[in-house]
Amino acid sequence: MSDSSVTTAARPAMSLFERYLTIWVALCIIAGIVLGQTLPGLFHALGAATIAEVNLPVAALIWLMIVPMLLKIDPAALRHVGRHWRGMVTTVGVNWLVKPFSMAFLAWVFIAHLFRPWLPADQITSYTAGLILLAAAPCTAMVFVWSNLVDGEPHFTLSQIALNDTIMVVAFAPIVGFLLGLSAITVPWNTLLLSVVLYIVVPLIAAQIWRRLVLRGGAAALARLLAHLAPVSIAALLATLVLLFGLQGTAIVAQPEIILLLAVPILAQVYFNAGLAYLVNRAIGTEWCVAAPSALIGASNFFELAVAAAIALFGFRSGAALATVVGVLVEVPVMLSIVHIVRRTRAWYEA
Repeated sequence: MSDSSVTTAARPAMSLFERYLTIWVALCIIAGIVLGQTLPGLFHALGAATIAEVNLPVAALIWLMIVPMLLKIDPAALRHVGRHWRGMVTTVGVNWLVKPFSMAFLAWVFIAHLFRPWLPADQITSYTAGLILLAAAPCTAMVFVWSNLVDGEPHFTLSQIALNDTIMVVAFAPIVGFLLGLSAITVPWNTLLLSVVLYIVVPLIAAQIWRRLVLRGGAAALARLLAHLAPVSIAALLATLVLLFGLQGTAIVAQPEIILLLAVPILAQVYFNAGLAYLVNRAIGTEWCVAAPSALIGASNFFELAVAAAIALFGFRSGAALATVVGVLVEVPVMLSIVHIVRRTRAWYEA
């Protein structure tokens, strides 16, 4: 793939759906709760459609979400890893050595202690597990958008995402298993490993095979395919949220404040990790066009994978599934605020 095509792929415009993701998620919450109350039999049947602990409707929807995103990843971008090594080292360190562990700590502080009196006692560990799953999966698709909004170096962005996806194949399960164990949560290792295979390894391989076949027609053919698949991916995400809230509706209606309480540790870890990546990059002399997307990659999450893993490990009605969806709810506004911060501080950074 040529450098020009890499640049084009890494610098998309922010779509209408992405810009108003919080609104669409809020509407899905309402629609899911209403439909769940009026058609409980349908939602229970969908929730029970499982084989080997894998919910078939969710598996299909997750694939429809994830594969179009993974089509954007160019493995050849890994050859650029050494070009911006300072930003690479910083981002990898924040994503894999800081973010999951800082989220586990924040979940312990807020969920297990400070907010405990206002949360269902039987879901405390499940909420903690969901937050850990959310933090253990670095963002893939939306990072292209965030990088574009800060005029980030496109080769760094593309190579960093390709590197994160490669690491995720081998690091996601061990980190999640370790942190769940520290939180005294029983780790269903068979289900966790199956989730990694189903929602990371297989989609990644399928997407790369498909990508190679499409690129025989040139970069324009890939761009056309991604444009056609974008509505499919969006529809799958919204359908998953409606299904999830259709089954969570009763608990949410009883305690709507749970969503606000779960948002607190998510917001804290996002700003902490973005700030840490930004400051470390400045301290070691990374140029701003690399530091800005590095901060954004270090803060955002692969929430599609987190939702899928939470449902596979703990079920639709679990606090873990709800916690990961709260991550979807706050993703766009909080990331746009970080975009604003790094753009406003560019003069300070480069001084």
